[in-house]
Amino acid sequence: MSGSEQGAGRTARPKRADARRNEGVLLDAAATVFVASGVEAPIRDIAAEAGVGTATIYRHFPTRADLIVAVYRHQVEALAEAGPALLASGPQPYAALARWIDLFVDFVVTKQGLASVLQSDDPCYDPLHSYFLERLVPVCAELLDASAASGEIDPGMDPYALMRGVGGLCAGAGNNPRYDARRLVEILVAGLRRRP
Repeated sequence: MSGSEQGAGRTARPKRADARRNEGVLLDAAATVFVASGVEAPIRDIAAEAGVGTATIYRHFPTRADLIVAVYRHQVEALAEAGPALLASGPQPYAALARWIDLFVDFVVTKQGLASVLQSDDPCYDPLHSYFLERLVPVCAELLDASAASGEIDPGMDPYALMRGVGGLCAGAGNNPRYDARRLVEILVAGLRRRP
């Protein structure tokens, strides 16, 4: 039996904890560089931000598309995990919701750096929007439901509509340095609070 036939039935081993951490550092560095310089930023800039050589980046992500998809998925997963953690550790569900929306703003700002690529004709990016919706809309719904159950907000807020509203406020800045999307989102979230 040839080596390729022997390897065909094997499943990939899960990554070691240190390998996952190292990959997370690379993805965080790439996200930072993408926000500052766009997704076409030189790989050497990402490597410098991560404190590694460019070969390390290419070993983990052979193509720029692989890196972009990985950054997007990494950020979606971090945001999806943050919702339940904030709910479990926060003093009130509304505080957890407000903090999660603040993290969502950070994500949307990074996603805008990826927007031109994500809207390209490259089919490798097609499933990302569905992935985003499948992972994040239920988290937002859980936070809204918990806030409504505690009496802090009125029930019935559509999580998808809220997320689109936040995205719209974040996209409105354009090149206007006086536009404060985060402040506008804070006003939006404050408007969810139940009136006495």
